[in-house]
Amino acid sequence: MKKILSTPIKTEDVASLKVGDVVYLNGLLVTCRDTGHKRRVLEGVIPKVDLNGGAVFHAGPIVKEVDGRLEIVAIGPTTSMRMEKYEKEFMELTGVKLIIGKGGMGEKTTKACVENNVVHAVYPGGCAVVAADQVEELLDAEWLDLGMPEAFYVMRVKEFGPLIISIDTQGNNLFEQNKRTFNERKVASLTELYDDLKK
Repeated sequence: MKKILSTPIKTEDVASLKVGDVVYLNGLLVTCRDTGHKRRVLEGVIPKVDLNGGAVFHAGPIVKEVDGRLEIVAIGPTTSMRMEKYEKEFMELTGVKLIIGKGGMGEKTTKACVENNVVHAVYPGGCAVVAADQVEELLDAEWLDLGMPEAFYVMRVKEFGPLIISIDTQGNNLFEQNKRTFNERKVASLTELYDDLKK
């Protein structure tokens, strides 16, 4: 059975999620990248949409105008680590409960996920057109002065995913866990290889 989160997301909705879980999203999803995070955190600019209980996607979509309305053509995830500098403060200021991107995030964000009951999830790379198909409607576009990739888009999505939980509310970080596991295996493999070469 699919695990589906619907906005506004409540603390109890994310509290039971663990790293590696796969979920999907229904409801509102906004995009916000480097410059948008900086604008919200450092400049104090508040978008019109209420982000409390919301979901933010680290993505720079390709958008086109059709019959006077904007439509998403493609929307792939961008590297979440680029937002590490501002993510903690962004969480605290907005009340978001779900952060979506590509790759992992660092210690500062991991601690902030625990403190604010937030989860980070990864959307598979290379699926930007599939992601666009999961957008039912582009509802609004703000901060267009930042350029197409950095603008703040508000979308309604249906079963947006798969989203793989990479940081949970208990402070588990899937990417950091994997690094440790792979490094342990690497040492064992190199030792075995070295011993074989000595024979």
